Amino acid sequence: MSIAAFLTGFVLALSGVFPPQDVETIPSVGPTGPMRQVATDFLFTEGPAADTQGNVYFTDVRGNTIYRIDRDGNVSPFLENSEGCNGLMITRDGRLIACQGGGKRIIAIHPDSKEIDVIADSFEGQPFDRPNDLVLDRQGGIYFTDPGIGAVYYIDAERSVHRILTDLPRPNGILLSPDGRTLYVLPSGTPDVLSYVLAAPGKPGEAVVLCQLEQAPGTDARGGDGLTVDDRGVLYLTQPSLGAIQVVAPNGNTLGFIKVPENPSNCAFAGPDFNTLYITARTSVYAVPMEAKGFILAIADDPE
Repeated sequence: MSIAAFLTGFVLALSGVFPPQDVETIPSVGPTGPMRQVATDFLFTEGPAADTQGNVYFTDVRGNTIYRIDRDGNVSPFLENSEGCNGLMITRDGRLIACQGGGKRIIAIHPDSKEIDVIADSFEGQPFDRPNDLVLDRQGGIYFTDPGIGAVYYIDAERSVHRILTDLPRPNGILLSPDGRTLYVLPSGTPDVLSYVLAAPGKPGEAVVLCQLEQAPGTDARGGDGLTVDDRGVLYLTQPSLGAIQVVAPNGNTLGFIKVPENPSNCAFAGPDFNTLYITARTSVYAVPMEAKGFILAIADDPE
């Protein structure tokens, strides 16, 4: 889809004329069918993450609850009194790793007992501000963003905490490429999407601007929120102010846009074949079938 065609649709959406069945297909990506509203009536949805079976977990940050959507579309509470959990990701053994913003810490939640294990809550004796989003690596480490202090941290497998990036304009979404060699940071304080080649786990090189987020006509430049990646390394970047997901190739070229009825905050692939894109967007969660298949670290093979 051309940017001009997308922006035409964006203006229609602003006027209230948004057809949920209006599907613009990006070659080799999708969607392959209409977007549907899976669940609604939340306060602020965020942090979708798939488990090894294709079930998806998401948070209602302001409602202090983590929810689970099973492969049949049934929605149920997973953890109440979550203390503002935001970004989520699931380990190979099924533990849910979460940025617990209200608790100012990174935690692991046991899938059955719901027992909480505090992984980290401070750096050099100082508490975190409000951890926002995270991504796990194959070495057992955790990268996470703390927008209020403009920092990105890395927790290694021994749970030592390292501040690896500073002075960023509200770093928000964070992600690794499928081979684990490139770190992506999606700030909310700038339209620049940042890319870092990793010399080793937790050792980013110089920042490179991979691409810029598109902007709605006549508005000030704004950054994004969360993001996900498919198994070919294509990125899916949420741009709340545009009401869309910007789909970007690994080389930084924009491939197209996926329109969302509400302003999106994050997205993740899940479902039986991991080719359904789940999108958290303000009061709701949406799902759209895709040609692309998501990269799921918990079931991924190690790169050659």
